[in-house]
Amino acid sequence: MRLENKIMQYMERQKIVLDYLDSHGIPYTCYNHPEGKTIEEAKRWWKNDGSVHCKNIFLRNHKGNRHYLVCYHCDAQLDIHSLEQRLKLYLQERGLPAPGKLSFASAERMERYLGLEPGSVSPFGLINDGDNHVHLFLDENLRNAGSLSFHPNDCRGTVVIKTADFMLYLEYVGNSFEFVELYDSSQIACIQSV
Repeated sequence: MRLENKIMQYMERQKIVLDYLDSHGIPYTCYNHPEGKTIEEAKRWWKNDGSVHCKNIFLRNHKGNRHYLVCYHCDAQLDIHSLEQRLKLYLQERGLPAPGKLSFASAERMERYLGLEPGSVSPFGLINDGDNHVHLFLDENLRNAGSLSFHPNDCRGTVVIKTADFMLYLEYVGNSFEFVELYDSSQIACIQSV
């Protein structure tokens, strides 16, 4: 794909997100920056805006019939085995089916269910999930943040949104979601004090 076409595709993805938020009366701020496909790259461009910057991973179960988007503090370290165990315990405690073995979803699955490509994963991809197939797990530590920030489905931008407004977005988009303790919050406190 030519560079000009790629840039237009990114701009269109961001426009879809911002138009969705605007059409639903959800306030936000957005700023653009050079490409940041990884947290390490993006940190160079993030503004000190007081928001909790989030990392997002897209997973599938072993059978490939369930897909999960997991959002958590960008400085937390999660290994997939620990995440699998926490989600299994959490769901079983609620009488729900456990996800089984988890793995990263392929780029093809990401495109199919979220309309995104690797490096641009964000809960705003749920706008493209018309069947509400993807289940969202949000880190419990995000619940009390004043504001959160995510890619607007384009790794060359950042949307900052108050947590209450993000919850409103989730109501509108309609995918199932829940807050889950994915790691000990002291992990973040230790990182931030360094």
